Amino acid sequence: MSAAWAWAVPPMAMGVALLADRLFGEPPARWHPVVGIGRYLAWSGRRLPERPAGRAWAAGCLGWAAGACAVTAAAAAAEHLLRRGLPDGSPATALALAAVLGLLLKPMLAWRLLREEVQAVEAALAQGLDAGRAQVARLASRDTAALSAAQVRETAIETLAENLNDSVIAPLFWFAVAGLPGAVLFRYANTADAMWGYRGRWEWAGKCAARADDALAWLPARLCARALLPWRMGWRRLAAEARRTPSPNGGWPMGAMALALDVRLRKPGVYTLHAQGREPVATDVAAAVRRGARGLAGCAAALAVLAAAVRSFGGAA
Repeated sequence: MSAAWAWAVPPMAMGVALLADRLFGEPPARWHPVVGIGRYLAWSGRRLPERPAGRAWAAGCLGWAAGACAVTAAAAAAEHLLRRGLPDGSPATALALAAVLGLLLKPMLAWRLLREEVQAVEAALAQGLDAGRAQVARLASRDTAALSAAQVRETAIETLAENLNDSVIAPLFWFAVAGLPGAVLFRYANTADAMWGYRGRWEWAGKCAARADDALAWLPARLCARALLPWRMGWRRLAAEARRTPSPNGGWPMGAMALALDVRLRKPGVYTLHAQGREPVATDVAAAVRRGARGLAGCAAALAVLAAAVRSFGGAA
């Protein structure tokens, strides 16, 4: 495509993807590429050894790399064929390319689903504490049976903040930097970490998945936190909160949300963010969703500029 319009394609594609997410939500599971990634990881995960540690680690690295190469190559081929199929470089071609590329990007984003699932927590709590616990159990991999109403809300707000990065901002960041292959690689890495990167069955085999996700999410998590944090609040204060979590990235958007809403966010026995904050009340979940939407809008605008700059300096595809 001509360089005259190539710079405009990625920003427009990002807009198409976000609009499609808002209008249509998630595609059917049988066609969803992230679901397909999960099936591969489950299939290969069942074949990973648990011990000895060295063998499990090597097998995990190989299994992770095989899947990463496959999905990245598929995304690169799709984008390349799409660009080759629309070669004339006219404004109409740029619009058509952006529309199709945006629809291919959309499954890597899940803001509408995240927002609706978090909003459903407060709706469930209105029916009773047990209903709220059951709903938030859909969002977080922790025991919710003994959570109070405030702790249910804390878990929902934490999930919203952390997954705003993992499910929306980080894929957009990597799309801006590396196109569709970048977004797909990140979602693969994040899904692998969610499935393999925990203690227990895949503790050693999943170390590669956990480290890859940490590396790819490092900068986007801090961009997400900056977008959530009111400008009057200092970065050092946020950094002090973020360091309280065992994750090198998750504490940043969660800490920013805690400070922005002036609420305490806890994972019992693991961390407490903004300990001097108040317990969340019914209106705080809705406030978190609104702040997440504003943060996403700001990040999307900044990343659209980044995408245009990368394409301009990189030249036409």
